[in-house]
Amino acid sequence: MEKKIEYFETPGIENTDQLIELVKERSEELGIKTIVVASVTGESSLKLAKVLPHAKIVSVTHHAGFRGGDSLELEEKYTDKLKKRGIPVYTGSHALSGVGRGISNKFGGVTPVEVIAETLRMFSQGVKVCVEISIMAADAGLIPTDEEVIAVGGTAKGVDSALVLKSAHMSNFFELRIREIIAMSRP
Repeated sequence: MEKKIEYFETPGIENTDQLIELVKERSEELGIKTIVVASVTGESSLKLAKVLPHAKIVSVTHHAGFRGGDSLELEEKYTDKLKKRGIPVYTGSHALSGVGRGISNKFGGVTPVEVIAETLRMFSQGVKVCVEISIMAADAGLIPTDEEVIAVGGTAKGVDSALVLKSAHMSNFFELRIREIIAMSRP
């Protein structure tokens, strides 16, 4: 099989619209109906839903306190729109940091989970995010682990990376399979 991969020169929000078009194209080619997307505010999830109205979109946002305090970053102006479109939103601890980061912050050192995250960042931050959110959504029962899905992630704002993968639950992490890279930013 021969497949084109789109590489963005820089990470960030300026790649969002083009990435969404690439996701639409590949999801239609492969018949993939489930898309999991990292969308802190909810905006990227709604953009995907507009372009892929018949897909099952699952939105993953930061957990409370990610930026400090107890607040959530999901913007209220998008919450109602996500609900109206039937887009579930997962809000919870990150699969590739979670308690491990708390241990490192308190005692120093690095946990095995942080090594995995850094290894994925060797591809790009967005690739790491794609893997992470697919595990989180699978653990929440929001995406299947027995069929291919498309995971969409990014670096800070917007989305710049997309993978075709078969997810796994956290307890079976090494059963996750990245099948294709649709696009990613160059690190």
